[in-house]
Amino acid sequence: MTPHNSANKGDIAPIVLMPGDPLRAKFIAENFLEDAVCFNEVRGMLGFTGTYKGHRVSVMGHGMGMPSVAIYATELMTEYDVKTIIRVGSCGGFAPLKLRDVVIAIASATDSAMFDPEFKGMHYAACADFSLLRTAVEKAEEMGITPHVGPVFCSDVFYQTSPEASLTMKAHGVLGAEMESAALYMLALRHKVKALTILTVSDVVDGNETGEEMSPEERQTTFADMIKIALETAVTAG
Repeated sequence: MTPHNSANKGDIAPIVLMPGDPLRAKFIAENFLEDAVCFNEVRGMLGFTGTYKGHRVSVMGHGMGMPSVAIYATELMTEYDVKTIIRVGSCGGFAPLKLRDVVIAIASATDSAMFDPEFKGMHYAACADFSLLRTAVEKAEEMGITPHVGPVFCSDVFYQTSPEASLTMKAHGVLGAEMESAALYMLALRHKVKALTILTVSDVVDGNETGEEMSPEERQTTFADMIKIALETAVTAG
């Protein structure tokens, strides 16, 4: 057990899907896994283990922001022998991306100074595991889904006060913005764990504050394509 996870060794599968919202973890467990059992309720960060097509898979929330995902992911990697983590989350897609488009993140740029003391001025390029990335693209295409594949922007700031950051990132090929992938990728590379981020566009950032967005209920329950891609990827390449 850890300060944030009441699971015992063996309760958590080597493969874990991680949404930000713990209620989305519950939704995934109830609708996509068989015989799912809750292993954690500490601080309301729900975690479940079940099976998908005969493979043990766990799902656990990670909260919002890089510090939060870093706590839960680090404990999974170092205390529970987790070997594969796939983040299944939402992002603000940069136009012309549309609501419900699927984004698979090759790499993650960030404005965070979270790891600056460690890298001492170097700019570290945090990236996905290639085997997971390749499999996710293949599985999406098998499902008739054309994912957007490229880098994302991981920010410490949700309520940006100006559009310059998003516009700069978009101009350099970045597909959208979220708040966790850079920490997940960095920690996975440090601990030699496979990691991937798959996102659904929940709102569109167009620089003019006129973009579309999903309701909180839609964010929680309507990401079926992304979840199926993640599960198929996990049991194939995880």
